Formats: sequence, structure tokens, C-alpha cells
Amino acid sequence: MSISTSPHSHFLLRKQNQNHFVPKTVSAPVSLPSSRPFRPIKIKCATQIQTQDPHAARAQAQAHAQERVFNFAAGPAILPESVLLRAQSELYVWPGSGMSVMEMSHRGKEFKSIIEKAESDLRTLLQIPPEYSVLFLQGGATSQFAALPLNLCAAATDPVDYVVTGSWSDKAFKEAQKFCKPNVVWSGKAEKYTKIPPFGELKQNPDAKYLHICANETIHGVEFKNYPTPKNPNGVLVADMSSNFCSKPVDVSKFGVIYAGAQKNVGPSGVTIVIIRNDLIGHAQGLTPVMFDYKIHAENNSLYNTPPCYGIYMCGLVFEDLLEQGGLVEVEKKNQKKAEILYNAIDGSNGFYKSPVEKSVRSLMNVPFTLEKSELEGEFIKEAAKEKMVQLKGHRSVGGMRASIYNAMPLAGVQKLVAFMKDFQARHA
Repeated sequence: MSISTSPHSHFLLRKQNQNHFVPKTVSAPVSLPSSRPFRPIKIKCATQIQTQDPHAARAQAQAHAQERVFNFAAGPAILPESVLLRAQSELYVWPGSGMSVMEMSHRGKEFKSIIEKAESDLRTLLQIPPEYSVLFLQGGATSQFAALPLNLCAAATDPVDYVVTGSWSDKAFKEAQKFCKPNVVWSGKAEKYTKIPPFGELKQNPDAKYLHICANETIHGVEFKNYPTPKNPNGVLVADMSSNFCSKPVDVSKFGVIYAGAQKNVGPSGVTIVIIRNDLIGHAQGLTPVMFDYKIHAENNSLYNTPPCYGIYMCGLVFEDLLEQGGLVEVEKKNQKKAEILYNAIDGSNGFYKSPVEKSVRSLMNVPFTLEKSELEGEFIKEAAKEKMVQLKGHRSVGGMRASIYNAMPLAGVQKLVAFMKDFQARHA
């Protein structure tokens, strides 16, 4: 099977010729424009840095382009090529600063401009109302399993509700047991987490402080297409959106809290994003660790301690890229097209491939599937890797295969996977 050339290879060639960048000095805080001219120059200091031969740079760029694979990993996951190349060009010197982002003080004006721009672009993407705070934290989405009840419940006896549609919502429920009185209002475990119930079946507690859902279960491939309403008029809806964050428009006003690990759709691992309604801040239980207290982070604009600076910078580049694509309405259209192609290939295989998930709630981000002949799964993964399609093995808890087709997965990657699947079926059916 032939290997497709990266659509950004011409861009890669141009960027590789630009070894070092020394921007003009500026006196005001630097913003991050969507594009800026780059000019290669020699840098002289105590140790002379040699500029790379243009022919060698071109050869290196071509070699790197050939090394790139279609990465179907669930996370850390694929990032947009344009973002990686932009980060590469700014790695040594971030324009106007004389240093790398990795070397900046998080208290300095340069990083302040980076984090403020990232927040502003995220607010634009999701149309986040002004009465919500955006926090850039650490600890992964898993840390929020504890932070939520500690901040939203006044006491360990407060009731809360959990909809358990997969492994991650189950883990969130179990962690909450340490800090409040959680109740499972519905669980899909008996049916191997393949569906989402009608919301009328949720046995909610009318006194629950919040109703928690996992908007997209990364492992099982189940995604909420709309959202339930808490039975308690004073309760709030809370969602773990780690694996479908910024993949489509969301009405943030329906939620009290949205949280997400960055490493699926918007950046490298190490950044956790929390969007929280301001009136929910400032009520943490007395035993809440300072690093789990939303009030501390909101008052300090996510700079209470040293944040994951470079990860936030990368998220900011991704947010710019999503805006340049036309925003989340356009991004969702692309994601729907990719998912439709892949699910059609599975459903049209006469049972050779199977999707375990109920059609109405199939994820646009994570597509688990199995082979009718399970003994061929190892061979499928091995052959796909030879064709530069990697990380297709299903989660160890469920087996099978899983193709994570996040925002940054190009259409060409899904098309190549489908072509391979059809060829594999023809040879093994």
C-alpha cells in the first residue's frame, strides 16, 4: 500500500530553512498574532552558532516528513502540523523576548500576554459568558474528580449525582465517595458501556448539589449528543469533556463546571482546563488543599504557582488554529465527515468489523471496533503500523481496536485507514 505525503510538507521545507529567529525588540507586552514573518539570520555570541546548509536543511525536512505517521492514539494525541511547526520556529526564541517560552518567568509580561491570549481565544471559540472563569491548572482531569466535591459541596454529607457511562465517569464517582455522598443515577456497566439512557430514566436526587457526566468516554466511545438537566433547581450540571473539548460548539451556560485534560484535542499533556461559573467559586470545604481550591486559582489568574507554561503556550497555538479554521462550527463539520467515513466502513463490512456502541451515541472522537475473527486483531495492528498508522490497539480493559480521530487528525488519515481496512478484509475474509 502506498504512503501518502504530508499535505504540509512544503510548509515544513520552508520552516526548516529558518534555523534561528531573532525578533525585533519591543517595549510593550507581546501579543500572539495569527501569523508573523520569519527571517533567518546568523546569531553570534560567545559560542558561534553555525547556520545550517540549505541543502542539508531540505534533506532533513524531507526525512522528517517521511517519518511522520498517522497517530490514532487516545492521548497524548495528534497535534496540528501547523502548530508543531510554529512551535518549532519559536522554540529557541519567542518573538520579542530573547528567550524560549520554556525559560520565561510566569510573572513576566511575555508569558502574561501568552496566557491572556490563550484565554481570550478559548472564550471566543466556546463563546464563554463573562460570568465564568477560565482556569489553566495541573494534575489532569483526574485531579478534578476530587476538586469538584471539595469545592461544590459544603460538607462530606452533601448528596451529588453521577451518570456512569464508562470507565472515566466510574472513576470520578469512586473518587467523590471520599468527599461527599455520591449516588449513581444510572450505570451502563451491565451493557458494557455501549449506550446513554433516556434522561427520564435518571433517578436523580432532588437535593443533589450537582449532576456529573462524562461528555465523551474515551475508552468506550460513547458521547452525549445533548445534555441532561439537574432535577434540583439549585443544582448544576458538571461535565468531564476531556476527549471532545473544542471538537464542537457547546452552550457553556448549561453547565456549572466544564473540565478537560488538554492532551486529547487542544495541547500536550500537563494542562487541565476548568471553566466554572463564578458564583460556584469560594465555597470550598475547609480541608481542601490549596492547590485544589478554585478560589485561589481564580484570584491569581491561574498563576498562584508556576503553571505548565509551555503547555499553555501550545494550547494557545491550537486555539488560534481552530479560529483560523472558522471556529467550532466548521471544526464539527470536519469531525462529522471523518467519523461518517469510518463508521460507514465498519457498518458496511458485512460483520467483518463491528462497532459495539449504539449508533445514536457513537463518539466523533474515539471509535472502538472489533474484528469478527478476533485472532486477526494483532495482525491488523501490526500491518497498520507498517503502513504508518499507529496506536490503533484498543484500551487494555476492552481489547479490540480504537481509532481516535481528534480535531488534528486529517481527513487523509481516516481515508487511509478505511482503505487499509477494506484491503485487510479482502485478504482475510
